[in-house]
Amino acid sequence: MTGLEFLAVALGMRHGLDPDHLAAVDGLARLRPSPWMGLLFALGHGAVVTLLAFPAALVLKGIPWEEYHLSAWLLLLVGGLTLYQLALAGRKGAQGRGPARLPVPNPLLLGALFGLGFETASQLSALALSAQMHPLRLGLFFTLGMALVDGVDGLLAARLQGLARDGGRARRASGLLGYVVAFTAMGLALAEFSAFDLEAFALPLGFSLFALLVGLRVYTLRPAAP
Repeated sequence: MTGLEFLAVALGMRHGLDPDHLAAVDGLARLRPSPWMGLLFALGHGAVVTLLAFPAALVLKGIPWEEYHLSAWLLLLVGGLTLYQLALAGRKGAQGRGPARLPVPNPLLLGALFGLGFETASQLSALALSAQMHPLRLGLFFTLGMALVDGVDGLLAARLQGLARDGGRARRASGLLGYVVAFTAMGLALAEFSAFDLEAFALPLGFSLFALLVGLRVYTLRPAAP
């Protein structure tokens, strides 16, 4: 790998730590526990970034996606569905998948739409590399970085939700994560609607969400007190 390719991977990992990514992936993994949710989200997102790196995508870049608040509406959808699942689980006294009819956004499609909706510094920095790298190479290594972070995040969230069916620590941990994900997603959506610049807070918030998930997963591994 060249220095530029390492940089593309690093930017992908940084982009994968954006709180909107983690909230979406964790929310999807709660609604439909699958170890592939984070990876599929990263692949969908990376495919759009790769497309945008081609000069022929100027028309697509010219559409004012941010004016439509596309990502904000998607975050509200994820947050709302997560709260609905938590309320349903509370009535049942168990943390399950919820009813089969519960709508779950396709992770590939959701990742692709997020690629259009949010223009973060890490994504824009990656696209700037297209002047020095072939778009396919750029997309491959940028997506690899995202997949490393979002894939692990989705795996941990799905495992935590799967363990929640047995009750105990895992159920409490899954419930806490659900509320954090729901209110984070809604807070990010409101920030976008109000045009509040979250760029300075994105990395600390993303690290905090990821650290919380890891901490909750470790918490479920500890033996219960007698």
